[in-house]
Amino acid sequence: MHNSLWDTRDISYEGCAAQLFFFAFFMSAELSLLTIMCYDRYVSICKPLHYRTLLGSRACAHMAAAAWASGFLFSLLHTVNTFSLPMCHGNVLGQFFCEIPQILKLSCAKTFLRELGLLAVCAFLGIGCFVFIVFSYVQIFRAVQRILSEQERHKAFSTCLPHLAVISLFISTSFFTYLKPPSKSSPSLDLALSVLYSVVPPALNPLIYSLRNQELKAAV
Repeated sequence: MHNSLWDTRDISYEGCAAQLFFFAFFMSAELSLLTIMCYDRYVSICKPLHYRTLLGSRACAHMAAAAWASGFLFSLLHTVNTFSLPMCHGNVLGQFFCEIPQILKLSCAKTFLRELGLLAVCAFLGIGCFVFIVFSYVQIFRAVQRILSEQERHKAFSTCLPHLAVISLFISTSFFTYLKPPSKSSPSLDLALSVLYSVVPPALNPLIYSLRNQELKAAV
């Protein structure tokens, strides 16, 4: 925001590290919270009689704390590991913010393999969350199809569809950005994909979640 207002393209070393830390922190925490929200919908639709037992206030607090704690650990490891590498290929990033792949391009040390390994572990965990979400929604849609009441079925779909839309937008853009083949990488494509997963989902989230609001529907 400072760079935009003052029309500059500079950022300090410490500022870049802080930006990477908070970006990784909020991205990973969001994925964890989206997975928890999916579990919440699975229990409420597939196991409604066990909802208060499985998702009481204490269980919700523990899951939320685990999401934020794992996000903090994830971002701390990435930040420390990334900025411990020697940067000898200049100080210009081909991106509008401090992104890990762009910073790694500036490193000339072989230790960047550590960061690639860490990225692979994070991708594995991300895919694990994705598989859990897909499996949960398969069970949810099966349960919804067995609901006889049209009103109850519509209520279940209206609960799930905004969350599913946010997940699809967030995961598809993130995975495509980080898992695309290097041969298909270009500065303009990297920039466009980064805007897609870092700007578009947060901008659309309030609109998607508020579609259940009857007053907003009437206003639209």
